[in-house]
Amino acid sequence: MPPNAPAITIPDDALAVSFVRASGPGGQNVNKLATAAQLRCDTRRLDLPADVAARLRGLAGSRMTGDGVIVIHAQRFRTQERNRQDALERLTALLQRATERPTPRRPTRPTRASKLRRLEGKKRRGTIKAGRGGRGFED
Repeated sequence: MPPNAPAITIPDDALAVSFVRASGPGGQNVNKLATAAQLRCDTRRLDLPADVAARLRGLAGSRMTGDGVIVIHAQRFRTQERNRQDALERLTALLQRATERPTPRRPTRPTRASKLRRLEGKKRRGTIKAGRGGRGFED
């Protein structure tokens, strides 16, 4: 975590891990075993500052339900333990990204040279277009 970021502790009652059958190729292993981990984290039970909670809502996107539960589905590995670890790592990475404050954008003004280049390009384009017109026949 960044040095000035608030430390986020995740209480055990905010997490719930269940195992479901993984999708995709894998032969009989997929049909027999429930190795994919589904991690559910209730963000209402986390002690988050308001700005961090708002950024987390934006970062989680469709992974967050309407009542504030983040659902992470991990099925990258063949074992339950590795998928559970993967889901926890993805959750901590998401929380870490939410604690980082974005640097505010400082508005800048275009330089005089860039303004002149833009106007010169517009002028050049205008002369090209003006030259396209049909000029009629002179008798």
